[in-house]
Amino acid sequence: MASSMESVVMSLGMRSGAEALRIDAITLFVALLCASILIGHLLEKTKWMNESITALVIGLCTGVIILLTTKGKSSHLFLFNEELFFIYVLPPIIFNAGFQVKKKRFFENFMTIMSFGIIGTLISFFIISFGAEKLFNKLGIDYLDTGDLLALGAIFSATDSVCTLQVLNQEQTPLLYSLVFGEGVVNDATSVVLFNAIQRFDLSHITSGVALQLVGNFIYLFVTSTLLGVAVGLASAYAIKKLYFGRHSTDREVALMIIMAYLSYIMAESFNLSAILTVFFCGIVMSHYTWHNVTESSRVTTRHAFASMSFIAEIFIFLYVGMDALDIEKWKVVKNSPGTSVGASAILVGLVLVGRAAFIFPLSFLSNLSRKSQNDKITFNKQVVIWWAGLMRGAVSMALAYNKFTSSGHTQLRGNAIMITSTITVVLFSTVVFGLLTKPLIRVLLTRRDSNSRSSSSIMSSELTEIADTKSLTLPLLDPETEMRSNGIFRAKSLSMLLKTPSNAVHYYWRRLDDSFMRPVFGGRGYSPYHPGSLTEGSLH
Repeated sequence: MASSMESVVMSLGMRSGAEALRIDAITLFVALLCASILIGHLLEKTKWMNESITALVIGLCTGVIILLTTKGKSSHLFLFNEELFFIYVLPPIIFNAGFQVKKKRFFENFMTIMSFGIIGTLISFFIISFGAEKLFNKLGIDYLDTGDLLALGAIFSATDSVCTLQVLNQEQTPLLYSLVFGEGVVNDATSVVLFNAIQRFDLSHITSGVALQLVGNFIYLFVTSTLLGVAVGLASAYAIKKLYFGRHSTDREVALMIIMAYLSYIMAESFNLSAILTVFFCGIVMSHYTWHNVTESSRVTTRHAFASMSFIAEIFIFLYVGMDALDIEKWKVVKNSPGTSVGASAILVGLVLVGRAAFIFPLSFLSNLSRKSQNDKITFNKQVVIWWAGLMRGAVSMALAYNKFTSSGHTQLRGNAIMITSTITVVLFSTVVFGLLTKPLIRVLLTRRDSNSRSSSSIMSSELTEIADTKSLTLPLLDPETEMRSNGIFRAKSLSMLLKTPSNAVHYYWRRLDDSFMRPVFGGRGYSPYHPGSLTEGSLH
């Protein structure tokens, strides 16, 4: 009996070789995360580097060290797993993007953001797909079918504007930040929806019926994903408002917000919808309603908790991509044709440049036609910055490429290996080269004088917004027949005004609905519940 107990204790204290190796790898990876954050902080004020590039470089250096120590057998700690990326890493990034977004700016520029994010992504998708079909044949890459080429269009239409957003200041350049940020999120969602729609259809023979089904499936995914995110966000707001969790435990409030945010993402995945779009709009709804229903301490906690999880996930992605770029297995498959891989990468970079320019400048011109104020127009310099911001490709492109051209991170097929190595090359080149030039480019195109003027105007507008929002809580609803300007919002007299100034009119009628029905039912600013003994006692209810 004693000997059997001793063997059990010894087995509990010992780990198998595979388990010990996995734990050691996780330990090293966590240490690298810490190093990336520390070094990124030290290099924060440099002219060229940012935390994304720092993590990428550390990942590359770690991959080189592992290659040398294993004598060329391995270069990474883990295999790239697109499931790990989409299920665990991406959700906090996208949710925090919706949760932290300045909603007034986002919805003021909603039409421009959606045109960039949807119409622009579709334009880029077609240019990259058809351009790859014509140019790849000249390199001898003739083994890709229609589905592969369309998948490439979706893969390389997914932007990664993290580097640019780290340089832009939301207070100094609110319009530019709003456009770059909003377009980036909608673009990622559109690319993933496109990719999933392509995967569902047999595209070996495209007919008009298949094309219509593809378009219908795209619209269905976009609409239903958005509605699901809004529904889960409203459900969280209603539950927290009615049950008064803050009376007993702020921990429950915070836990419920985090879990329901993740629930929206998982539900979208289980229903085969666009989880990115779902969790983004869930974040917007929760910041507008749910966040105002919790206690003051829970507000501070949730805002920092979501931001911290998003920050760690972003560093994790770039560190992971840097290490996986040196995966020796895929490079061995294409070692007999390095020129083909390099040529494919160059073609894809060129198509990304052309595809983005093909919609940024024309759509900006059309957007300027509806902007009355000269300060609100998208100048040519800003258009160049927006164009540049979307040239970088990142982890979303990597994950989609692995999903299409590998099986659990592995591939022995030459054609698939060329596509994977080309994707890695484009991601590294665009992130390092375009990313390093982002800060100097913005300093040249956006002068300090313009930034200061934007900063003062944004501060004034935010102050006016707060005053107007406070008044709207105590004054009766404005008569819809009254024509006036408040907060820069035109009060439409009739449906004719809806056609002349659609964004302003839609915003006005939304505010009426929000004030009269949504906030009284779901809570929000000015309608937060009464928590005895908490810091929110003075709030209106």
